[in-house]
Amino acid sequence: MAELEARLRDHLRRALGLPSLDFAEPPVAVSGGFDTQIFAFRLGVAPPDFSGPLILRLLHTHHDPARALRERATQNALADFGYPAPRVLLATTDATTLGGAFLIMQRLAGQPLPKASLRGMARVLAEVQARLHDLDPVAFLRAVTREGLEPRSLTFDAHLAHLAERASRGGLRGLAPGLTWLARRRPPRPEPRAVCHGDFHPYNILMTDDGVSGVLDWPHAIVADPAFDVATTLVILRLVPMDLVGLAAPLRWLANAARPLLVGGYLRHYRRRRPLDRAKLLYYEAAACMKALVRAGELRGGLAGQTAANVLFESAYTERVLSHFRALTGISASLPPASTPVA
Repeated sequence: MAELEARLRDHLRRALGLPSLDFAEPPVAVSGGFDTQIFAFRLGVAPPDFSGPLILRLLHTHHDPARALRERATQNALADFGYPAPRVLLATTDATTLGGAFLIMQRLAGQPLPKASLRGMARVLAEVQARLHDLDPVAFLRAVTREGLEPRSLTFDAHLAHLAERASRGGLRGLAPGLTWLARRRPPRPEPRAVCHGDFHPYNILMTDDGVSGVLDWPHAIVADPAFDVATTLVILRLVPMDLVGLAAPLRWLANAARPLLVGGYLRHYRRRRPLDRAKLLYYEAAACMKALVRAGELRGGLAGQTAANVLFESAYTERVLSHFRALTGISASLPPASTPVA
């Protein structure tokens, strides 16, 4: 930690042109990132944008460093539209400074939605997601294009192609029939499309007493059918084990029992705001399962580094996803054993 603190201080001194810049509160690791390291800190005397609470989001070395620039463009475009994404103040693809590409962004106040409003979780989740889907996707694409992103990289077609490329690179041959099924049954391009988060779940929403204060974790954002986003949320709500979401042991049984009510309430509230096509929703659930399976295969093959995500994918979650994908598609996808590296 001392080395990271010194390197971050030196970087900020150079970037801001302030040779005497120092921390008012040095970096402290905080929970939250499944596949990144997250640190909270505060600077001393600094420019106005940097004078409040800040977050360092440090990507692991297996990530494409360009992801930092994609997150910056996405979050800042959304912040400009008035959506509660944290504004990114600095981003770099240079992995030599801290050991990985990184972003420095505003630290938003609040606590995760399940800790702040368990009873109203379904309504808040649906409303905040529908609010995202109400944004103008064309204006969003124009904004991120000005920041150097290629619009075609932010489509569902690109997302599906990227999953196939990762599965091929990882030797995940047991996923090939499922990927073929997804490619052949891909729905026509929807109109209108929407800005989709790609990993929208209760722990990515921050709440204060005044309401929603932030929506976090944007590396998977694309412009696609809003059913893609809703389906991803459904897979998370239905399948992630409750012992991995931060609930105290006495609440886990209750949360599992209430899971169907949460899913039903979320869908009901969302449909009050926006329509949903059931057939498309089922297709995109299968696509969300495939994304999780590719990630699980990469972790089993040692291609994605050791992160907090290992805990999730080494749990019952992976088997649940395999089973759900089979129920949706009729295809028995498979992964290499957890103890055996892929070829």
